[in-house]
Order: sequence, then C-alpha cells, then structure tokens
Amino acid sequence: MSAQNPASESSPEDARARGAEQPRSGFRIPKIPFWAQILGGLVLGVLLGWLARSQQIDWLVTTLEQVGGVFIGLLKLAVAPLVFFAILVSITNLRKVNNAARLASRTLLWFMITSLIAVAIGLVIGLVTNPGAGTGLTPKDGAKPENTGSWIDFLTGIIPTDVITPFTELNVLQIVFMAAVAGIAALKLGEKAQPILALSESVLSLLQKALWWVIRLAPIGTVGLIGSAIATYGWDLIGKYATFTADIYIGCAIVLFGVYPLLLSSVAKLNPVQFFKGAWPAIQLAFVSRSSVGTMPVTQKVTERLGVPKEYTSFAVPFGATTKMDGCAAIYPAIAAIFVAQIFDIQLGITDYLLIAFVSVVGSAATAGLTGATVMLTLTLSTLGLPMEGVGLLLAIDPILDMIRTATNVAGQALVPVLVSARENILDRTAYDNATSFELDAKEAPATA
Repeated sequence: MSAQNPASESSPEDARARGAEQPRSGFRIPKIPFWAQILGGLVLGVLLGWLARSQQIDWLVTTLEQVGGVFIGLLKLAVAPLVFFAILVSITNLRKVNNAARLASRTLLWFMITSLIAVAIGLVIGLVTNPGAGTGLTPKDGAKPENTGSWIDFLTGIIPTDVITPFTELNVLQIVFMAAVAGIAALKLGEKAQPILALSESVLSLLQKALWWVIRLAPIGTVGLIGSAIATYGWDLIGKYATFTADIYIGCAIVLFGVYPLLLSSVAKLNPVQFFKGAWPAIQLAFVSRSSVGTMPVTQKVTERLGVPKEYTSFAVPFGATTKMDGCAAIYPAIAAIFVAQIFDIQLGITDYLLIAFVSVVGSAATAGLTGATVMLTLTLSTLGLPMEGVGLLLAIDPILDMIRTATNVAGQALVPVLVSARENILDRTAYDNATSFELDAKEAPATA
C-alpha cells in the first residue's frame, strides 16, 4: 500500500487554519493617524468656510454649523453624568492612596501656583502690547451677555435648590458640589456604600466608553467648528482682534512650552520632551473639542501612561478638569480685562491687577471645563467694575481663542499630577521615561476600576 499524503488527511478546518496563517496579499488601506485626521479636518474646515463665505453658499454655512453643533452637543450630553460620577469615584478612590489628604492639598497648591504664574504672564503681555489700542472698536460695538457672573452668584450658586435642575441646566459647579458631598458621605459609610460605589464605577466606565466614541468623531467635528467660524466671521474679524488674538496664543504658548517644561525639569527633575510625547493625544483633542471635560478620559489615560498611580489620577484629573484652567481662567481674563478697559478708556491700577490674580486663582471653578470662558470673564469684569458690554466685544472671536486656551488647560491638568507624584516619590519614572503617544482608538478607552 502506498503512503498517503499527510496533506490529504487534513480536515477542511485545518486547511482554513493554514490559510489564515498565510500572509494575505493585495491592497490594504493604510491607517491614517489621528493627528493627521485632525489636521485634515482643520484644513478642510478652513477651505469650506472660506468657500461658503466667499460664494455666499447658505446651505453650506448651515451644514457646517449643524455638524459642529452636533459634535459639541454630543460632548455636552455626557458632561453632567460624567462629572458627577467622575468626582464621586475620584473622592472615594482616595481611600486606596496613602497620604490622601496630603496629595489632595498638594494638588490644590500646585493648581494655585501654576494659575498665579499664568495670570502674571497674561498681565505682562497685556500691559506691553495694549491689545485694545488701534482696533477701531468702540463701546457701541459691545453688548451685555444674557448671563453674567458675580461673586454673589458664584458663592450662592454652588449649592443647588434641587437635584434635577443642575443636570438639566448643566450647572457643573453645582454638580461638582453634589458629587463631592456624595463621595464624602460614601467614605463615611464605609462598607455599606460599597454597592453604590460599584455601580458608580460601572456607570463611569460606560460613560467613558461612549464618550470615547464621540471623541473619534473629532475630525468631522473640526470641519464643522472651524468652517462655521470662518464662514460666519471671515478674516476681517481676525484683523480687528489681531493683537488680542496674538496675545492669547503667545501667552498660552509661553505657559505651555515655557513654564510647564521649566517646572518639570527644575521641580520634578523630569525630561519635558517625554511629558509632551505622552500627553500629546489629550492636548491635540482639547485643541479641537474645546472641552476639558470632554477630553477628560484621554487626559486620565495619558496621565496614567506618564507614570502617575491610577488611584491618584482618578482623583486629580477629574478635579482638574472642573477647576484647573490656566488658559481660560488665568491668561484669557487677564488680557481680556486690559482689552476691555482700553476700549472703554478706563484706567486700571495695581489693585485691579491684584484682583484679577485673585479671581483667576479662586474663581476658576466657575469655568467648569465647558467650551467658552464667558462666565469667568464676566466674573472678572464685574469684580473690577468694568462694563459688561465688553463681553459682547469678545464673543465673536471666542471660538478661535478657545482652542489654544483649552489645550493649555488640559496640559496643566496632566502636568500637576505628574509634578505632585514626582515630589511625593510615587511616580513610576520608568513608565514616564518610556511614555509615547498613542492612537485614539475606541478599543483602548480608559476604564475606571
């Protein structure tokens, strides 16, 4: 009897398995990096916005507005429950960390230090460049905003009158208050609160996964947001606000690429380049989405990859996403206050500048991690006694400014946990030194545990 060919004895399943092991030939669509998608969205948005404005294509203007509006709407949809459960879980996670009270106090201290540095830079830039001079704008060009902020509103508005309204009206400050109370109560209850904590962690993971899918739409949202801004306002507006716009971008750049690296190298003895390698996905997403809270899952992930313990990250990042705003609450209101004062021909003194610094450090929670910084600006103007009509002068240019402001915010929200961890000797320096950027993939959405 002749020997049988072993191949002939194999089953169809074996044949399919062997076929699966063979490399497939043929054309494969290359994966486009997320940063390239974002850049492409920026370029396409500018082109479509210019085309819609120059050719007066109304339907294109409407489409761009709708696309950008839907993207921001999806981000805001998750904000209220995300903030509540993130703060609640972050506070209860402190029980897993040694020296929790010390870490929390050090975090708050570095939030204040970096805010003071940022507001000082903003004041110096504003005083040197005189952003309100030569713009051609007059007080008549401004209009009072519908909603303004004051210290009374800020202090009395922290405590909600019911548990539903803060979620329906998206009052993030009140949501943070309720979450903090619930978190502290859960800590006091101990084991009795464990079922609620387990449910909260599961809900938070679900929300982060859903938000991660929204984040993947950022390139499309970029087309709508940038295109709508160009189509609505054009380049003439940027010309009038050229000095002011340059001041904001320069101020944020100094903090982002000057102050933060200096703190990393001098205070934490860390390589700043590694920080930006690891944190870049969060920074670029913040630039596009203009939402610190919307970027929070990515910020938390990059901070962990930079070697910060997960238990501490789950507290520091949500806390920072609602209170740490070097761009929106420090640099911007400082320069904006000088701009408005010059337009209305009002002289500011040393006391006013000190008040600006005070508001920036204490009132930054009013900004609440949402797109725009109108509440913080009105709080600053009302404290200085400047006309609220000045807010109307800045609303048109705000979307362009908000991109760099939010990128600075998020970079600071990742920076402080790294600094504190390094100072407290809990930073995994090997992980930090090996941190690299990563692609924003829904499969890698951060989970809270």
